[in-house]
Amino acid sequence: MKILLAPSETKRSSGDRAFDITKLSFETLTPIREELISIYTKIVTSKDIPKIKKLFGLKKDSDIEPFLVDINKEPTLKAIQRYTGVAFDYLDYTSLESNAQKYVDNNVILFSNLFGVLKANDYIPNYRVKQGEMLQDIKIDQIYKKELSSILDEYLDEDIIDLRATYYNKFYKPSKRYTTLKFLKDDKVVSHWAKAYRGKVLRALAINDIKTIDEFLKLPIEGLFIKEVQESKNKTEIIYTIEG
Repeated sequence: MKILLAPSETKRSSGDRAFDITKLSFETLTPIREELISIYTKIVTSKDIPKIKKLFGLKKDSDIEPFLVDINKEPTLKAIQRYTGVAFDYLDYTSLESNAQKYVDNNVILFSNLFGVLKANDYIPNYRVKQGEMLQDIKIDQIYKKELSSILDEYLDEDIIDLRATYYNKFYKPSKRYTTLKFLKDDKVVSHWAKAYRGKVLRALAINDIKTIDEFLKLPIEGLFIKEVQESKNKTEIIYTIEG
């Protein structure tokens, strides 16, 4: 089982080891990552405050202060621990037992607005890039998309669950059969809080060591009930109703 997961703009600021870009997974992306990090570092150390705020998607001077550093020299955390958005809060990685953490480390693929794509246990520094922002004149999603189609089509050789927001199809859209989830509350599609249920689903996958879509379809998840399963081209969509 491989699970695709979107990042979060909010992150923890701590770290426990030095950053080494050559140790990141999918090493063929290293030249692109180095180029983008070089541009990123020049912007955040430029003292061009309006430009920096636009890149970060932040308005207050006090909010941008923690990110005005050379990230090459910053300490790192596992990517799955670095991000702190709603999905990651509901996953609650640090509270999982070691076997479930190992499942996440080995099976979750994270998409990043700076690093492109990462494994959950890749160590990365704290950074900030607003979703959809360019670095100078570079469209980040497009520069990565050229490489990720071949890299991930080869790597993803197991059942795939795509828990990402649809924006990240700009980086990569699976060519093999994959599964997405939709959540309904009172027959209406849940949007923002879908992140919470994605985190809850990922936690259930990890705790129960789910290896296939067939196993997943049989997995009871508290508060979620399968209403329908739709098939179209190479995509399976599981539609859940939220109870309670």
